[in-house]
Amino acid sequence: MRRCLYLWIATLVLSEVLLTGCRTAPATKSTPGTKSVEKAGARQTAGDRTLMTEAEAHAHYAAGVIHELNNETDAALQEFHRAALKDPGNDVLILDVSGRFLQNKQPEKALELLQSAVKRPNVSGAICARLGFVYARLGRNEEAMAANRMAVKKAPGLLAGYHNLFFNYLQTKELAKALNTLDEAAKQPSADAGFFIGLADLYANYAQQFPSQRETVNAKTLAVLERADKLKPATPQLRLNLADGFYGAGNTDKAAVHYLSVLDQLTDLPQAREVVRARLANIYLHDRDRKRAVEQLEAILRDDPSNAQAYYFLASIAYDEHRWADVADYLGKTLLFSPDFEQAYYDLASAQISLGKGGEALATLGAARKKFPQNFVLEYLSGMAQGRQKNYAEAIERFTAAEVIAQATDTNRLTQGFYFEVGAAFERSGDRAQAEIYFEKCLKLQPDFAEALNYLGYMWAERGEKLDRARELIEKALNLQPANPAYLDSMGWVLFKQNQPKEALDYVLKAVELNKEPDATLYDHLGDIYAALNEMDKAREAWRKSLAVEKNDAVQKKLEAPKRE
Repeated sequence: MRRCLYLWIATLVLSEVLLTGCRTAPATKSTPGTKSVEKAGARQTAGDRTLMTEAEAHAHYAAGVIHELNNETDAALQEFHRAALKDPGNDVLILDVSGRFLQNKQPEKALELLQSAVKRPNVSGAICARLGFVYARLGRNEEAMAANRMAVKKAPGLLAGYHNLFFNYLQTKELAKALNTLDEAAKQPSADAGFFIGLADLYANYAQQFPSQRETVNAKTLAVLERADKLKPATPQLRLNLADGFYGAGNTDKAAVHYLSVLDQLTDLPQAREVVRARLANIYLHDRDRKRAVEQLEAILRDDPSNAQAYYFLASIAYDEHRWADVADYLGKTLLFSPDFEQAYYDLASAQISLGKGGEALATLGAARKKFPQNFVLEYLSGMAQGRQKNYAEAIERFTAAEVIAQATDTNRLTQGFYFEVGAAFERSGDRAQAEIYFEKCLKLQPDFAEALNYLGYMWAERGEKLDRARELIEKALNLQPANPAYLDSMGWVLFKQNQPKEALDYVLKAVELNKEPDATLYDHLGDIYAALNEMDKAREAWRKSLAVEKNDAVQKKLEAPKRE
């Protein structure tokens, strides 16, 4: 817009000058009595020269714009340079042209203009700050600091001088002076909201670079943001910047207020609107306000139904609520619109495993395997999915691959959960010796892992091995979860194996009572315990209930055995 206006002015002024020149009478030889007229004419001629000089500056600028539109960069820069030389007192023009030279990687040309402009007696702080910036670009730090100090002195309400000086000190590793520069800026009594918002951004920059001082600097950041807030910034862009500042500094309540205030004014800026909604969703998720987070994410999808990130966030909310079908649906859409989103494949496979859809999980992981390098998560989830399909040999193969990768890259991935899954796969494949090794590794990492305590204890009890240790492990599991039917049944079974059927009976009866659905194994154990107590009618009744839940030849044989005399 400013370029168009400058071009219009240049054309208009140039036309006026040409018309004035056409109206001027030819010069004549002076005659006596005309000195006063000549003096007046001289003064008029000086005015005409000023007007002509400005017109020429405008004309050069206009020519530069035309060259620029024709992609003639060098010619455009030459014309802009000539314009600046013709009108050296025009700060806006000097800043514009020096900026063009910087954009085109010609800082020396920018320096030439600025050094000339800074010699004027009433040079502005903006020119000094730009000069300081150019000196810094050229590695002339001492001169840069001097120019920036002059900028601060001439225009203490202009952030540019403080900004440049701050980075000068960071460059020379004078960290205390860098922070003091920001503190001096914060003392300004009458700066505008934009000044304080920009200053907060500089404090945030410092805190990010030097985390050990984050707490102290963060307090200063919030203080200047509060000052900006009290000044009630009028433009949407400033309010958006203010919201971003509060968001980065951790005051998400204030951030949300300003994001909401500016949201309706971003209808013509869909990308900015989307970012704001995403920030609001993140704030609400952090505050565990899932309802409002979902509102923002669904609004994003109304504006942009192909927004993969919004679907992914909705999936994360559904994941926290264990809504696995919704998780899978949202992640499917995530991958539809962002097929290179690697993590989404693994999250989708996890949801499919939780839904008991091992085959679908393997298909998802197969697609990931074609796109991405082999990695721990891919192999681990493949092992889990194979296990859900009861392909235990394949599960062990995938778990082994995952373990090898983790040992080579990141042993922290070898968690108690990993070892538990591997142990369960070995046990179900019939390799109880390896299962024992992995369960012991699991319990070494987490001695109070109740499920692992029970699994290993029951595995030994089932085989009649290490019964004292098995009982010890199951007791620990029961102490952690006294009302768990599976653990109660395990305790009853280990007691049964220790020839204590009377003591075993109470545990198994309680397990039957607490179990939400009829369980074939529980009734089978109950039958065996009643049989050991010589209560055969009750034993047969329990075995019949077991067969009603699940057919089993071994249980059928017990039921059909002849009655004892």
